[in-house]
Amino acid sequence: MRRLTSGDLKDLGLLKHYRIIRKWACKTNKLTDADLELLIYLDAIDMFTKDDFKKGTYSFSWDNRRWNRLLKQGWITVWRKRNRTTQKYHIYKVSTKCKQLISRMYRIMLGEEEMPTKKFLNNNSYMYKVTKKAIEYANKDK
Repeated sequence: MRRLTSGDLKDLGLLKHYRIIRKWACKTNKLTDADLELLIYLDAIDMFTKDDFKKGTYSFSWDNRRWNRLLKQGWITVWRKRNRTTQKYHIYKVSTKCKQLISRMYRIMLGEEEMPTKKFLNNNSYMYKVTKKAIEYANKDK
């Protein structure tokens, strides 16, 4: 089995449009940049506890409502509940909705799929126009 090198990743252009893909994902799903990157981290470790979540938040801006918001919005789900005797704490995992978003981001990075701009059509604010233009450029540059 061949191992990926940094040159292979550079040749793929995997991170070329990461910033605009992240902005698109955040705007269309009402997430902050920190929320999205934390969800990507949690998806990579698969199952986690609330303590793992706290360890993952050390490199992000402090937001004491992040856990409850992600849980309430369905980005994180309980995989196993605690029962106070043998299982001392809940075990969580990212939801199917989150896994689908992250997979879609990877497909877009690899050029297998385009970012839709339909969400940005009827908004005339400067930020949306600039983001739409950047998305169109990223979609053409594959």
